[in-house]
Amino acid sequence: MASARKKAAETLAKTDVVIEVLDARIPEASCNPMIRQLRDFRQRPCLKVLNKSDLADPAVTAAWLDFYNRQPGVKAVALSCKNPAEPGRIPGLCRSLAPHRNDLTKPLRMIIMGIPNVGKSTLMNALLKKRVAKVGDEPAVTKSQQTLDLGKGMTLTDTPGLMWPRIEHDSDGYMLAASHAIGTNAVIEEEVATFLAQVLLQRYGDLLAARYKCPVAGLDGAGLIEAVAARRGCRLKGGGLDLEKASLILLTDYRSGAIGRISLETPETRAAMLAAAREQVATRGEEMDAGAAED
Repeated sequence: MASARKKAAETLAKTDVVIEVLDARIPEASCNPMIRQLRDFRQRPCLKVLNKSDLADPAVTAAWLDFYNRQPGVKAVALSCKNPAEPGRIPGLCRSLAPHRNDLTKPLRMIIMGIPNVGKSTLMNALLKKRVAKVGDEPAVTKSQQTLDLGKGMTLTDTPGLMWPRIEHDSDGYMLAASHAIGTNAVIEEEVATFLAQVLLQRYGDLLAARYKCPVAGLDGAGLIEAVAARRGCRLKGGGLDLEKASLILLTDYRSGAIGRISLETPETRAAMLAAAREQVATRGEEMDAGAAED
């Protein structure tokens, strides 16, 4: 990751527009602060691409687009790379962010950045209308940078997924794991599924009830996993519920969109989470100060 960051910083110095690909279901959780730091240092405009929008809650996606489009030097668009026509909007949006390249005397240089498994390589293939980048439903498929001619005075550089060294908020880690941006070896899937279940119960209970054909009122995250296990016949040899298998069913159904169009965070829930985190830090600081005074 350190090597990829260094290489991205070098390429960014010769780039006009950053195309940052996010997961539309978790836009801020899938936004690497390192990418923001790199582009802010070079003062590069950014096109935020909320990919996988076909899996996300449309109303929530609209709120995120408004959130990003109010930021200076930023435009945002929601799309799904499964629809070949949708990525075709990106070059025009990038040109609007770099008007000094509109005369075609020099190529518009774009770089695709983002965390693993948000669809960067799929987007690049869609823009080029041919398979030039390896894709897969696992994090860290792209291993090195490649720059290609997009035609009409444009070049495009694809980069490996950039994760940050430490995920500051636990909820971000769970959302990233649920959405498959973190490899399965780095997480306990039952814990991730329990977190996911709790979020879904709070906001998408009707979709859960319809998918698993069971009442969900009054359940907590662990209770929903048990209900899924019972409904899907997930049993261990001794007859007990196979919660690991039920957890995988829930995660797979969320990732594939089988439950419905779901967003795990909104601008409001994000602001509330950050406010709570700041308050927690302030409280810890006051407690430490009080302890030092007593000593």
